[in-house]
Amino acid sequence: MGPRGQDDEQDVRKVSASGEARPAPVASDPDEHAGAEERAAVGHEAGGDERVAAVRRVGSVRRLWRGGAQLVVAASLVAVALTGGAIALGADRGPASVPVAAGAVDPGVLSGGNLDASITALQTHLRAQPKDHGGWATLGLAYVEQARTKGDPSRYPQAEQALRRSLSLAPDDDQALAGRAALAAARHDFHGALSFADAALRRNPYSERALSSRIDALVELGRYADAAKAARTADARKPGVPVFTRYAYVQELRGNVRTARRVLEQALTAAASPGDTAYVATQLGQLAWNQGDQRTALTYYARALAADDGYLPALEGRARARAASGDRAAAVEDMETVVARAPLPGPLVALGELYEARGAAGDRARARQQYALVDAWIALARANGVNADLDTALAAADHGDKRAALRAARAEWARRHTVHTADALAWALHVNGRDAEALPYARRATATGYRSAAFRYHRGMIELATGHRAAGRASLTAALKLNSGFSPLGAAQAREALEGAR
Repeated sequence: MGPRGQDDEQDVRKVSASGEARPAPVASDPDEHAGAEERAAVGHEAGGDERVAAVRRVGSVRRLWRGGAQLVVAASLVAVALTGGAIALGADRGPASVPVAAGAVDPGVLSGGNLDASITALQTHLRAQPKDHGGWATLGLAYVEQARTKGDPSRYPQAEQALRRSLSLAPDDDQALAGRAALAAARHDFHGALSFADAALRRNPYSERALSSRIDALVELGRYADAAKAARTADARKPGVPVFTRYAYVQELRGNVRTARRVLEQALTAAASPGDTAYVATQLGQLAWNQGDQRTALTYYARALAADDGYLPALEGRARARAASGDRAAAVEDMETVVARAPLPGPLVALGELYEARGAAGDRARARQQYALVDAWIALARANGVNADLDTALAAADHGDKRAALRAARAEWARRHTVHTADALAWALHVNGRDAEALPYARRATATGYRSAAFRYHRGMIELATGHRAAGRASLTAALKLNSGFSPLGAAQAREALEGAR
């Protein structure tokens, strides 16, 4: 599917498919096990907060590595941090605001900016009014949002219990169904997300959360034409920041960078809260960084952090842009802050590569520590029933067990065909010496027009390895021209390979 050019520009207007699976059944008896569910869904806040603090403390594990027991120490500490819930799988592209369910709860309960206080108020209300299905739906959505913003995956089981309780009281409640869609997407169950989003939209075709989750699911399933159609439908029905940002991402995936930028700029103008401003500005920063425009990226990241100085995606983006601009010391400092608060695979790998690129005394050991912590995270993710195959493929291909990377990439490709899973499988095949098999996937990763220097780098290396020297040189040159600082290590390797190919 190629760029649509002027048609896409006309589609912007106000900015400006289907799933076969059926939702899982809800409890037929509204009162069955209700007491236990209510207690679990309302939650025990102290325990949850302790888990959040433990997750953040995992970032300090790198100071504890001494000799052969490093991974055991890391694994045990991560286990303490993550006991009791699924593991967050990375940043959600969803907006910072949480839609409000109808019902007895004050519709503004989640719009005041203090999510923790709003959740406490909801819990108090539901203890007194346990039959309020709208309140349970709102609480479930709030837990999903809390898991995303705090990196606290223990909220996902609570979210599921609250949303199931809402649906047991009102099986056709579109807000609870939309909440189930959002929760499924957060857990990387994209077939489930599409199923629940479709169910919600049958009840309420104008549900912003369901419209947004439907776009997300189609994108993550690699159904880009359907995602573009869903984005246009959502823009016609419910224009606003959540839809605008998703519309922009669909356009970026198809190579329509100018359209994506225009839509995001309008979304930034429409942002009405610090959270939405931070989110949209970060998306604009990421778009600029992808095109190698580090100055513009840093400007947008600064705007995001001015709106919310604790917004980790902006801090992570700023670290990458600083590294690409040559300010490696500031980049390391930013990424260390991110890892200390959210020790997830992406930032951990990025920090490890920054250490390797810096090359100061002890940096090689520091880098190994980050990669070992990624391994510990992945092992515990699997133990908790979380699909971490894409994380495994991306991290292990360059910094771990290459055979495990290939197994994981194949498993993820079997589930969904996206540009990201195609690239991950291509690279995993390459590092395992299976370049002839890798080349079609590398080409598929770049076929939609998505402008990714990393994808071009991977394709170029695979082309050189298969004897396509002219094509390999062209791909590596394109990668460096697009974003010369796309990776602290990859960019240097691309230059070295390009020089050798001459």
